[in-house]
Amino acid sequence: MPSHRYRDIYDRVEVPLTQRDWPDARLTDAPLWVPVDLRDGNQALAEPMDPVRKRRFFELLVAMGYKEIEVGYPSASQTDFDFVRLLARTDIAPADVAIVVFTPARRDLIERTVASVRGIRNEVVIHMYTATAPTWRNVVLDKDTAELRELILSGGRDVLEFAGDLPNVRFEFSPEVFNLTEPDFVLDICDRMTTLWDATPRRPVILNLPATVEVATPNVYADQIEYMHKNLARRASVILSVHPHNDRGTGIACAELAVLAGAQRVEGCVFGNGERTGNVDIATLALNLHAQGVDPMIDFSDIDEIRRTVEYCTRMSIHERHPYVGDLVHTAFSGTHQDAIKKGMAEHRDRAAATGIAEHELDWRVPYLPIDPADIGRSYDAVIRVNSQSGKGGIAYLLHTEYGLDLPRRLQIDFARHVQARADDTGLEITAAELYELFEARYLGTMAESVGLRAWRTTGAADDAVTEVTLTIGGATEFRGVGPIEALTAALARVGYPVEVLGLIQQSIGSGNSGTAITYLEYRRGERTGWACGRSDSVLAASMAAVMRAANTLVVD
Repeated sequence: MPSHRYRDIYDRVEVPLTQRDWPDARLTDAPLWVPVDLRDGNQALAEPMDPVRKRRFFELLVAMGYKEIEVGYPSASQTDFDFVRLLARTDIAPADVAIVVFTPARRDLIERTVASVRGIRNEVVIHMYTATAPTWRNVVLDKDTAELRELILSGGRDVLEFAGDLPNVRFEFSPEVFNLTEPDFVLDICDRMTTLWDATPRRPVILNLPATVEVATPNVYADQIEYMHKNLARRASVILSVHPHNDRGTGIACAELAVLAGAQRVEGCVFGNGERTGNVDIATLALNLHAQGVDPMIDFSDIDEIRRTVEYCTRMSIHERHPYVGDLVHTAFSGTHQDAIKKGMAEHRDRAAATGIAEHELDWRVPYLPIDPADIGRSYDAVIRVNSQSGKGGIAYLLHTEYGLDLPRRLQIDFARHVQARADDTGLEITAAELYELFEARYLGTMAESVGLRAWRTTGAADDAVTEVTLTIGGATEFRGVGPIEALTAALARVGYPVEVLGLIQQSIGSGNSGTAITYLEYRRGERTGWACGRSDSVLAASMAAVMRAANTLVVD
């Protein structure tokens, strides 16, 4: 690895703090959470949210209890501008929710940004940013420190000119790539901005200090935040905010240590969407607090509904191992873990009964489960089933437990594609009944036939067996020494509907007169493979039905 090409963080930027207080601090209260999914997260999507998805995401954030939401970059796109105007025209934003809009320090874009928020009755935050780190100054902006300082202050004056008369507007400034900017330079700029905008305790200015590209261990970021926290000129009139990214995979730790170091506000995305490896995950941050006995002030009581909405709006799936929300995070595959969880749950129930305290109020001690799954809308049954409900395994699990269908693995994979298409289209949960309906329509249900099976019968046995197959095309044909399936495929091939049987699995569901047989058939025609199923009162009749469906599916697909 050519590691010699890269420099240690201490060679790239000065970290002046020598006396640290943050290692002795404790997290005792939730910071102000500010989701930036509708702006920072949205601009990182391959397909940015359309107005319907954007509104749905905003309504989710409101329902979860967020009180400050960055809603867009109105000078960058008409869609964002129109969404901000929607907030001005309607009451979808409750009165206690502050609306944040994002703008670069450029006069024409600031003017359009302010135009987008006029008429909004809510508190509004105009968030202005400029990159300040040396590489960005030299390579991107081609400005020295004096020129960049004047560019930022000029933008700040433009914000005052266009929005200074709006009583419900506050201001935010982000020195982008703060974590790679010289500390004295960025401190000077921030102090100048709070002076320009006349920050007071009654109308504080937000200073947002981004780790725009994560380049160091979290303790370095904490040192940088504490340095600002201790040295800002108008600290009592500043809301100190952080905006970590996750390039090193330590965005969560950066944010937590930054709060220990004095940050009061955290910007990020629910489940961590964002450029490159993402913004800090404010859902994980909040639930980390919850797991330590600190109220996160955000409602995650139905985390699966939150996940479904986020996946629908972003068109991105959430990993099975994602903290708290992933399908597998509460699932134990190891027998020893499963045993410990079951014993822990039994002890929890017994202790609740003995103390007279409700199970959902009793302190949590179950091994391997950091929090009670019920806190986020999952039960113990759901814990066991979460593993089964993820991907093709979950689909197969539901069809098996609810309807007795035991799908072969390759059919699970094939059917999962169709389920995913339905889920992507609706953005909603698919119930077991809906899965069965979709499965039946795809593999079992009535369909238009190009060729039909009128009758078949077999006489004799083994080499003397004679099978007569009568199709709706070509009439009756006799075949010797083969079974009914082979005879039927041969008859179909003769009339131009060849079906090569790659695999055939038969299953009986139920017993006695109420029993049903089903056949799962994998077939090929030319270069194409697929699955078809048949159902009848006998396994042989079900298999014949599956072959006929395969023959006709090849035509209509």
